[in-house]
Amino acid sequence: MKSYDEEKIKQMLLISHLYYEKNMGQVEISKKIGLSRPTISRSLQTAKEMGLVKIQIENPFVDFKELEQQLSDKYKAKISIVPTNYKGETTALNSVGMFAAEYLSRIIKPEDIIGIGWGKTVHAVTKHIEKRNILGVQAVQLKGSVSFENERTYAYESITELAKAFNTQARYLPLPTIFDNVETKKMVEKDRFIKSILDLGRQANIAIFTVGVIGKDALLFHLGYLNDEQKMELESKAVGDIASHFIDEKGEIVSQELDDRTIGIQLEDLKKKEHSIVVASDVEKAAGVNAVLKAGYANTAVIGSSLAQNLIDYK
Repeated sequence: MKSYDEEKIKQMLLISHLYYEKNMGQVEISKKIGLSRPTISRSLQTAKEMGLVKIQIENPFVDFKELEQQLSDKYKAKISIVPTNYKGETTALNSVGMFAAEYLSRIIKPEDIIGIGWGKTVHAVTKHIEKRNILGVQAVQLKGSVSFENERTYAYESITELAKAFNTQARYLPLPTIFDNVETKKMVEKDRFIKSILDLGRQANIAIFTVGVIGKDALLFHLGYLNDEQKMELESKAVGDIASHFIDEKGEIVSQELDDRTIGIQLEDLKKKEHSIVVASDVEKAAGVNAVLKAGYANTAVIGSSLAQNLIDYK
C-alpha cells in the first residue's frame, strides 16, 4: 500500500471527521477546506483502506438469538425479542408494537379471524399495521370496551385501525368489561347480537393481547369497575390480567366472584388459538408474562429485551 506523510494522514482524518462525525456532505467539505470533491471522495476511500476509518454495522437482534431460544425452550412457545434498551427517539412500546404489527402481517391469510384486547400496548400494534387487502379477514373485540371513567383505553381506536388495515368491518363488544352482578351479565350474553360477537371471539384463530399490570398504574384500576377492597385483594394476589381476567403466578384466576362478572374471551379459549400472541414491552409486566406463558394462554410472545432478560430468572 502506498505510504503517506503525516500531513496527508491528518488531512484524511479531518475529512473523515467532517464526513462521518459531523455529517457534512462531500461538496460541503470541499468548499470548507478548499479541495475538489473527487479528492474528498478519494481521501474517504483511502482512509477506510488504511484502517483510519472502520464502519461497523450493529445488529441488535443478533445478541438475543440465544435468549430467544432459551425462553422458547422454557415456555414451549415462539418468543420474539425486540431491542428496547438502546438510545433513540423510538420508545420501547413503539418498537415492540411495530415488530408485532409486522409479525401479524406475515402470518395473516384469507378468512382469518383476528381478536384483540385493548390498552396502550395493543394500540401500539394496531396503529402500525400496514393496509392489505386480504379476502375474508374479520376483526373482533375480545372483551367489553365500555368504562365508567374518562381514562383512555384505546378500545375503539385499536379495533377500528385493525379493521381498516384489512379492509373489513370492526365487530365491537359495546359492553362494560365487568358487570355489577352475574345475573345482568348472563342476561346480556343471551342477546342475539352480543352472542354473535362473543362467538366470533371464540372462533378467532388469531388473538392479540397484552398483560395488564397490577396496582396504581393498572388501567383496570382506573375505569370504575373495582372498589378499594377489590383493588387491595388483587394487589396482594394477582400478577396481572389477561383480557380483564386477573391471574396469579400460576396463571389461575384469583377472584372467581369478580371473574364471574367479567365478559369476553375465556382463558381456556386462548389456549385453542392457532396464534395466541401476547405483546409486552415493560419490565413491570414480567411476572404477568411469565404466568401467561407458563399457563399456555399464549403460544407466541413479542416482548421487549429488558423484559425478556427478566424472564430468565422466573421459575
